Amino acid sequence: MTTSTPTPTCFTLTVSNHVAHLVLNKPEAMNTMHPTFWRELDAVLTHLHRDGSARALVISSTGKHFSAGMALETFAANPLDDQTPEGRAAVLDVLGDMQATFTKLETLRIPVIAAIQGGCIGGAVDMVTACCIRYATPQTFFCIQEINIGMVADVGTLQRLPKLIPLAVVKELAYTGRRLPADKALQYGLVNAVFDTEEAMLEAALQCAAEIASKPPVAIWGTKQAIHYARDHSVDESLKQMGWLQGAIWSNRHVMEAVTAMKTKRAGDFPALKPLRSFSELG
Repeated sequence: MTTSTPTPTCFTLTVSNHVAHLVLNKPEAMNTMHPTFWRELDAVLTHLHRDGSARALVISSTGKHFSAGMALETFAANPLDDQTPEGRAAVLDVLGDMQATFTKLETLRIPVIAAIQGGCIGGAVDMVTACCIRYATPQTFFCIQEINIGMVADVGTLQRLPKLIPLAVVKELAYTGRRLPADKALQYGLVNAVFDTEEAMLEAALQCAAEIASKPPVAIWGTKQAIHYARDHSVDESLKQMGWLQGAIWSNRHVMEAVTAMKTKRAGDFPALKPLRSFSELG
């Protein structure tokens, strides 16, 4: 079964067999990130998180580059106020809104796979470092572009990238604005695999998402929770959190269904995640 949600202007979104596929669709603008991009991405991620029908998300793009990052005209049209302490203090909240959008990729109840072709530049690095899995092609490269335009990367790259690749490499990229090619990104562990063509990369990303979608959704959710918690806490703290987490979501039915499905070589039948409603929406 294939369903689609109202189509944003910067993306297309489809959900097929529990796999959501979000495609950046402004190749003529190198899929740059302007205010509409941020609003629509935030709305799409909120919808996927609340709806519960998708069990994995693939993000891919169109054109020569995955994304050239923040649209430079946005800075010119909406300069930050650096003339007063009050204006400079407000930068915290402006950036906080943008950071929160990419954090939604990390806190989404389902895994996120990024299929990256061509340039992944500036804000696009912020975006893909918040994803779970990254695939690339030989033409893919990563660039912390912010230093080249006189600013500090501020929407997640400097916070997440050091958790993914060696710190000295992060510093070199962040200080120089040099490009990190796909083969080096694979060597450092930033990408999981490099595929010969975009078509092969996208096929692999969708196949991985389909495999994830075949597992019990609540167990996948719990696994994502545990991995992210362990990344930011000690082993002892993470083991204790794991005990509480497992106790909260354990299901004999899921385990028996998974084992039976594996033995009989059929697809497992697992309930979807519950749709979410805010407290204000309750009757």
